[in-house]
Amino acid sequence: MTLSLLHVQPATGTVAALTATGGVAVGGYVHHAWRGLGACATQGLATNPWYSEAVHTALAEPKSAEQALARVVETDPGAGRRQCLVMDRQGLAAVHSGDDNLPVVAAVCRPTVAAAGNMLADADVVDILLYRFLEGACINAEAAWQEVEPPRYRDDYETRLPEILVKALEAALGAGGDGRGTRSAALRVESFSAAPIDIRVDWAENPAAELRTLLERVREPTFADFLASLPSR
Repeated sequence: MTLSLLHVQPATGTVAALTATGGVAVGGYVHHAWRGLGACATQGLATNPWYSEAVHTALAEPKSAEQALARVVETDPGAGRRQCLVMDRQGLAAVHSGDDNLPVVAAVCRPTVAAAGNMLADADVVDILLYRFLEGACINAEAAWQEVEPPRYRDDYETRLPEILVKALEAALGAGGDGRGTRSAALRVESFSAAPIDIRVDWAENPAAELRTLLERVREPTFADFLASLPSR
């Protein structure tokens, strides 16, 4: 029912999350990003809104993504209905996809970036989302995708991270996205060097296009100058 991507840059502490779904207001329920710490996306046949609090606590201890995920899944009697993706401050990911989720269910993980989805039009949707992110952000996208090398990011990619995320989402939705159609989308970028960017489309016929329009407004000089004037830490 939902498609998500998480990214953590260990060198700077920047964290990003991107989510889209066939339901309403995905940005209010699914993804969570904490600069310098990690991120999670809690989704599935029925999301568990309490996962994020427990994952945050575990990552802050600090536990690994695998340990944080195990903590929430093991204590959830409805874990079969959940899909949860977690990434820790080192950029390592772990994913749980319960057996009760509706197909197509898929996930793909690389160092510092991972994607997962359920009720997808096709498993390739997740692959396309992650590959297009690598293509936009890295100088070695093909090698990183083939797992020959870890991702090596362009020097300036963090300044363009929201645009990279939107472009990757557009490609994934063009490949089918949510099997029911996609109606809401959201992204969040947290860093120590700039104010957060948190934009959401709660309901639209083309949420990726609406997300791009919102991002263009965020980038307009007046608002961009306002964001730049805010404390960065």
